[in-house]
Amino acid sequence: MLTNEQVAQEIINQFGGAVSDFDDPFDLLTFSTTREQIVSLVQYLKNSKTLQVGFLTDLTAVHYPDSPGREFCVVYHLHSLIHNFRLRIKVYLSEDDIHIPTLIPLFASANWMERETFDLFGVIFDGHPDLRRILNMEEMDYHPMRKQYPLEDGTREDKIDALFGR
Repeated sequence: MLTNEQVAQEIINQFGGAVSDFDDPFDLLTFSTTREQIVSLVQYLKNSKTLQVGFLTDLTAVHYPDSPGREFCVVYHLHSLIHNFRLRIKVYLSEDDIHIPTLIPLFASANWMERETFDLFGVIFDGHPDLRRILNMEEMDYHPMRKQYPLEDGTREDKIDALFGR
């Protein structure tokens, strides 16, 4: 069985400065890379005889509106079923340039996950064959998981603060 340290060292040996911020919260090896390296990195992880990462568990995003130049983070969760270890890869994007390459050529399951991430966060996956909304109406002109709106509707009259102990 491979340890997180061995996996991290293998990745560093192959990609050097293109990977950074290694951590292992809850025994989940986590690190960052760039949008230019994500496809080659995931392809290496999948094709490596040593690592054999063959399962894309999840693909989503996080919105950090207070982080200039790094407002969005696309997060990939991958799993090696052979060696039983998991990886979390983060790619930070600027709100002004929210494009990232698709992973569909490597994992067909990325199709719907990328569509969901586009729908909810507005991340554009370059090369995706059918990038359109999957959960919300096409007419929506916003992405509901972005933290750009107040949490409560200030016009509601049935939510008086005194009734909620505020």
